[in-house]
Amino acid sequence: MSTTLREFTDADFMSAVMQNPQPVLVDFWAPWCGPCKALTPTIEKLAAEFAGKVIVGKMDIQAYPQTAGELGIRSIPALLFFKGGRVADSLMGAVNESRIRDKLEELVG
Repeated sequence: MSTTLREFTDADFMSAVMQNPQPVLVDFWAPWCGPCKALTPTIEKLAAEFAGKVIVGKMDIQAYPQTAGELGIRSIPALLFFKGGRVADSLMGAVNESRIRDKLEELVG
């Protein structure tokens, strides 16, 4: 995993995402999910591109199911964009890079 890409857990989700003053993109995924794996290089690229403006990370819902359950994640990959401790937007499924970039640009204003 790249140095600009965080790995979130149930234990640190509240402090790292919900209480973070910076916008955060969380990629909810699982090791057995093919589309999730296909999306990873795009997420890594955007994490580097938006470094310093947006915290970008992944959360393995198989290892950490509690947070995904609380947020109502029903299918993966699921990209949730957080701002001010709230879900500001989301994208579901294998979406292209330009759609994710557009959402990130909206998030940072």
